[in-house]
Amino acid sequence: MALQGPVPVTYAMVFPHGCYVVGEVEPVKDFDASAGGRYVQARDKQTGELVWQVAVMDGDPTLKPAQKTVAVKILAPVQPVPPAPMPGLPFTPVEFDGVSVTPYVNAAGRLAYSIKVREMHAPRTTPHTKPQAGKDAA
Repeated sequence: MALQGPVPVTYAMVFPHGCYVVGEVEPVKDFDASAGGRYVQARDKQTGELVWQVAVMDGDPTLKPAQKTVAVKILAPVQPVPPAPMPGLPFTPVEFDGVSVTPYVNAAGRLAYSIKVREMHAPRTTPHTKPQAGKDAA
């Protein structure tokens, strides 16, 4: 089979309603290499990049509360910085580039996905703003 490892997808495929940062960007611990009180940060198996993690809330209104918050892993040589908060919003909107998903079976025996990204940045357009049709028409 040609598909092996992470499957490349678009941000819009994973978060069609947008998503929002709800946690700090933190290093991911390599549990196999960390021992005896020594902390070792995880590295991505394919790229060798350091792995960071941030919790985000999916903007999909149809999701159950327990499904709304997901961890997104960011591959980067230094700790990524989330976009600046937007005035009037309780959470910070965010977009990701270089998105891939890896399916796996979780502890409950259900299909789940590990989400990895290469870049985090402010949205190009916020999910709740839509271009107005005909606004530029003369």
